[in-house]
Amino acid sequence: MLKNYLLIAFRNLSKNKAFSFINIFGLAIGMAACLLILQYVSFELSFDNFHEKGYRVFRINQDRYDRGKLSTQWAGGAFAAASSFKAEVPEVEDFVKIVPAGNALATYKDDKMVIQHDYYCGASFFNIFSFPLLSGDAKTALTEPNTVVITEEVAKKLFHNTDVVGQTLTLNTTKLLKITGVLKSLPANTHLRFDILQSYATLMKENPPRDGYNMDNAWYSDGCTGYVLLKAGADPRVAEAKFLPIVKKAYQPLASQGATAVYTLQSMPSIHLYSNRMFEIQPNGDGKSVYLLLGIAIFVIIIAWINYINLATARGVGRAKEVGVRKTLGSAKGQLISQFMLEAMFLNGLALVLAMAFIAICLPILANIAGVQIGFALFLKPVFWLTVFGIFLVGTFFSGFYPAIVLSAFKPVEVMKGKLTASPKGIVLRKGMVVFQFAASIFLLIGALTVYRQIQFMQSQSLGVNIDQTLVIKAPLVKVDSFYRSMSTFKQESLKIPAIKSITVSTAVPGEAVGWNAGGIKLTGASDATADQYRIIGGDYDFLGAYGLKVLAGRVFSKDFTTDPKTVVFNKTAVIKLGFNNPQQALGKRIDFWGDVYEIIGVVDDFHQQSLRDKYDAIIFRCIPDVRGDVSVKISTSNVAQTVAVLKTNWDSFFPGDQFDYFFLDEHFNDQYKADQRFGQVFGIFTGIAIFVACLGLFGLVSFTIVQRTKEIGIRKVLGATVNSILQLLYKDFAMLVLISFLISAPIGWYAISKWLDGYAFRISINPVLFIVPFLSVLVIAFATVSWLSVRAALTNPVKSLKTE
Repeated sequence: MLKNYLLIAFRNLSKNKAFSFINIFGLAIGMAACLLILQYVSFELSFDNFHEKGYRVFRINQDRYDRGKLSTQWAGGAFAAASSFKAEVPEVEDFVKIVPAGNALATYKDDKMVIQHDYYCGASFFNIFSFPLLSGDAKTALTEPNTVVITEEVAKKLFHNTDVVGQTLTLNTTKLLKITGVLKSLPANTHLRFDILQSYATLMKENPPRDGYNMDNAWYSDGCTGYVLLKAGADPRVAEAKFLPIVKKAYQPLASQGATAVYTLQSMPSIHLYSNRMFEIQPNGDGKSVYLLLGIAIFVIIIAWINYINLATARGVGRAKEVGVRKTLGSAKGQLISQFMLEAMFLNGLALVLAMAFIAICLPILANIAGVQIGFALFLKPVFWLTVFGIFLVGTFFSGFYPAIVLSAFKPVEVMKGKLTASPKGIVLRKGMVVFQFAASIFLLIGALTVYRQIQFMQSQSLGVNIDQTLVIKAPLVKVDSFYRSMSTFKQESLKIPAIKSITVSTAVPGEAVGWNAGGIKLTGASDATADQYRIIGGDYDFLGAYGLKVLAGRVFSKDFTTDPKTVVFNKTAVIKLGFNNPQQALGKRIDFWGDVYEIIGVVDDFHQQSLRDKYDAIIFRCIPDVRGDVSVKISTSNVAQTVAVLKTNWDSFFPGDQFDYFFLDEHFNDQYKADQRFGQVFGIFTGIAIFVACLGLFGLVSFTIVQRTKEIGIRKVLGATVNSILQLLYKDFAMLVLISFLISAPIGWYAISKWLDGYAFRISINPVLFIVPFLSVLVIAFATVSWLSVRAALTNPVKSLKTE
């Protein structure tokens, strides 16, 4: 019986090669696209799931408030928070503090490398996180001062092997650290990225208690990311509630200033997709974008299944006599259903094999575009094959069950008399499924166009700051006898190069978060309750001029004024925050800044320090002649390589043994949009695939419709109908389907893009173009698909169409 079913299935596939190809190819494309997206989504959702205790690990987040208004959201907080919560909250089992140490130059004998991710970590690090060590004792690796754990990659690059426990590593030519452990290569799906981990005890040794201040117990020193391990069964919301009185007591001295903080717990697995705070260890993903792609995966596979259902039921008329004969000869309805279900399984199996080939070809391309590490190792994962098997079973059932019911229900008497007509319910269902395909296509096009327009908008807007032709040399790491003298001489010598227009040093450059956050700033003499938080950028005399910030009032820093180190310049948002609507009103006013008094000498216009995702920050500029930071060099575009070579020579002369690590600022700034660009590319590609699959189904359905209406077309031509009138007849039905699809998808698309655009402080407006273009595009695609066969049918000689009558 089974052999007979397979034989009949094969014969039917061979007999209708065009329809079989459309079905198999469409299903294969749909399956491949769905599986590829699911792998990407699975990767994004898998972050930090490998930690054995991960479900009990929470990061301590801090929300800072000034006078009841939220001012800053930190991915971390005060140094005292984690240890205080461990001491006073019984739900907390353990904690670890992680503090960034900044970039460092690591050396061992003649080998050196720049360490980008260097952190101080508490001794409990390996008790909380499941990062395996290749060598070393996890219990003691980070307990002693001047000890360090390095990654496998650092060990191989500096020592050329991983058996290095007990060796000594040198940081910035002066700091000696004993290696107590070597970490296995970090998995790609972790929000914690690091190259070396210095012991927290090292930081405490470098910052011992003095004058009554103990960094480890400080509530007003931010910059420490804390994680807690809750006891099994503990409720994180209950633990959070117990933080409140502890924090309220700690911030009591600042109550008169209206400053307070709220500490909350965030589960570790949620950090990657649902956290975009100050002080993130690395840029995170976007949960909304991931689930939007998941929606595309569902759309694509459903569209592919709809193609099969539509074609299978449309072909039912052609197989009606087969069903009638088989029923007349005694076939039961259940046997016919089994036959058609087996055909669906056979076709889905062929499509799945082809889909695996597509995945093997496209996987590296997707990984490159999406910027994620999805390799062929996924073929070794049981979850992948379970997903494949699940799609195969679900696809076989949904794409085969309805056609099997419809085809097996044909009545032999009507079939043999040639009275079989298409069921009105069946026609409505098929049109309904086509409407779904078109609606999904229009929805996806609305989304793709919105993403494209938003990215173009962000990249084309004026930033309010001149970042063109700017080369940035990362801050020196190695200590010199006199940093100010070395930097001043480097600038003097480099400015002799004709291609160099200006050189300035600052604590931050455009395109990155301002790491210096200062609270308690207010007008001198004003009430403490008016104190507020501001972002601070420290720069030399030339910083504001070099970046071309527009002066709204007063002046910028100048070497002609020796008192400028005791002055500040505000941006427009900072002036408004201080209480002035007119920049001129702020000139000459004095502010209290951590015990010192500074005069406001100028106000500059707002500018985009970071991408257009973020609002304008309230920024205060400090004049610090000997500031240690990144070096911004304005250069001409001619002979760039030669200019860089001379700069490197000068750098090596005044900062011997240090890194000469540089980047071009415009590229660095645009790196902020890479995630959006990648999402836009992935979204666009799979939107195109969804539309292509929908067109395959439409092509097959139209071709079968034309076969059914061939004689009708012939009769109309005999009676004088023109080619245009016949085409209008065929277009009318599909145009109505596209219009209905648009009316369904437009409001859903409007809601979806509104929610997505809410994530941008500066965004495009939602206008009719975002809906009209997708509608017209799908309409043109549908007409083009219909025309491919309709024109040929309309031009066919009616004698040929009617010769069998």
